[in-house]
Amino acid sequence: MLPGNDNHDWGIVFADQMRDGQQQTESTQEQPWLVAGGHEFRSRLILGIEQYTSPELVGAVLTAGACDVFITTFDQSNTGTSLLLSDLDNSMDLSSFAWIGTTSFARSCEEAVDTARKLRQSFGIDVIKLDVRDPDNMPDGAQTIRAAEQLLAEGFAVLPFVTADVDVTGQLAELGCSAIRVMASPVASARGIVDETAVRRVIEALDVPVVVEGGLGTPEHVTFAMRLGAAAVLVNTAVAIAPDSARMADAMRHAVAAGRLAVQAAAA
Repeated sequence: MLPGNDNHDWGIVFADQMRDGQQQTESTQEQPWLVAGGHEFRSRLILGIEQYTSPELVGAVLTAGACDVFITTFDQSNTGTSLLLSDLDNSMDLSSFAWIGTTSFARSCEEAVDTARKLRQSFGIDVIKLDVRDPDNMPDGAQTIRAAEQLLAEGFAVLPFVTADVDVTGQLAELGCSAIRVMASPVASARGIVDETAVRRVIEALDVPVVVEGGLGTPEHVTFAMRLGAAAVLVNTAVAIAPDSARMADAMRHAVAAGRLAVQAAAA
């Protein structure tokens, strides 16, 4: 069953997921890297699926990635894909996911807050992956801070997406954001982490988990992000455009594990 009002087929336009299932033993064995909004996050790989048109492929990708959270949104500009929640629910058990909302299509504080409120009203979602982008599709730090302040005041758990700026990320952490999502390089650029020093400084400066995302185009990029100390990574285009998306999701899962093992081995 779908959470919220099951009399509606809400269009899926963006989904980031981590799924709790029998084939994901590494996720269930991990201690949570984040607890927010009553959910425990164990899988350290988050996969975006807004570029897919096949519900069956979405299910295969999420399973291969050992994901345990499903992130959805409303596309108020109608620029997303045509996948419906009902289509996805026929291909996988959506109730086995922890649901999180995202504002990835927002271009202002007001639009982001409005999207979050609609997600809460429709699905009871209280954890928000906060994205506010400028016209160049880059994170808008000032608008993100404003939106975070308002959403936190309304009782949301907030995971904002910003550039690797110590001041901006520090402000968001001080406001009470549950985790900070830091851009490695422009979205879909496949450039990996372009400023290792900046990302490392953010990770070392914050007392909350840091998720690295944006431009992670290869498993090597993912492993490097984890070795820098990222709590988790978000990957999208690299998996979506691969000739075998499910196998690439599996590769990304192993890349996360390799990075984690490297960190643990160095600390032993």
